[in-house]
Amino acid sequence: MSFSFGSKIKIQIFGQSHSEMLGVVIDGLPAGYVIDYDYIHAFLERRRGGQSDYSTKRTESDLPKIVSGIVDNKTCGSPLCVVFLNRDAKSLDYEQFRFIPRPSHADYNAHVKYSGVNDIRGGGHFSGRLTLPLCFAGAVCKQFLEEKGIYIGAHIYQIDDICDIPYDPVNVSRSDIEYTGFPVNDYHIGEEMKERMITVASAGDSIGGIIECAVIGLPQGIGGPMFHGLENSIAQVAFAVPAVKGIEFGVGFSVVDMAGSEHNDEYYVENGKVKLKTNHAGGILGGISTGMPLVFRVAIKPTPSIFKEQNSVNLRTMQNVKLKIEGRHDSCIVPRAVPCIEAAAAIAIINLLEG
Repeated sequence: MSFSFGSKIKIQIFGQSHSEMLGVVIDGLPAGYVIDYDYIHAFLERRRGGQSDYSTKRTESDLPKIVSGIVDNKTCGSPLCVVFLNRDAKSLDYEQFRFIPRPSHADYNAHVKYSGVNDIRGGGHFSGRLTLPLCFAGAVCKQFLEEKGIYIGAHIYQIDDICDIPYDPVNVSRSDIEYTGFPVNDYHIGEEMKERMITVASAGDSIGGIIECAVIGLPQGIGGPMFHGLENSIAQVAFAVPAVKGIEFGVGFSVVDMAGSEHNDEYYVENGKVKLKTNHAGGILGGISTGMPLVFRVAIKPTPSIFKEQNSVNLRTMQNVKLKIEGRHDSCIVPRAVPCIEAAAAIAIINLLEG
């Protein structure tokens, strides 16, 4: 099923952007596991909109309601089911898109696939709103992984043409991937990014960017060849975030500018242990973790809902028309997508751990 993922810790997401509620079922968590709600709340707050001049003005509390799976604040062996209520949806804003699809949205594809009965409100189940239950599942998985000494963090690598300082792929540490506030490695670059997003928002347009994610403490030997590789699994969950359009591991597409003698991560022995001098592979070889930090980046497209007039078609009259989108939309989805990418990595990795 397209809304399910995992073989060990199975998650199934349900709901739509403007349905009464949406949520996630998490099956496979060990009984007796204590859920840290403060940890989860802080994680979900990083994704929540309505908190800046460049994000959507849709304001939801995003507070999880536990339906099942918890007794005395501990998992009881039953699937953990969590729902979130939609309180601030404005469905009438989307009525015109029922027959006039928005460029770069899934409107027309959904119209064709579901014979015109798809939920157009807020994008239905194609909406970024569904990253909320994804982030809840990711927060639970992150908490579980941290108890095993595995830490996941991400920062805004680039917005438009403004670039942050990248992680050191060999020496990135836990403290390097923990942020308070805007997730960048250089505060001044972060302020420049914010100004650019506000400027773009005032012009009725949008921009995209890149998120860089690192996994620290991942043991060597996690993953497998062919279809069960680390890259495969992370990519599969990462693309559940609707704005993701590309992914690269290690130096990624920069390999085309390198000779093998430059790209190869050479081995050496130190204190009786085999180590790597560099980490161009991003911590993965043959789909299996090398013991080095796992580093990858995802490309986030510009938010497709913009306030500039665009060309579209009327599916009832089959005529070309002009479309002007109103409503509440992010000028740049990158900042809110950072925890979504961390969640994707956590969900993928926890399903590859042995034992």
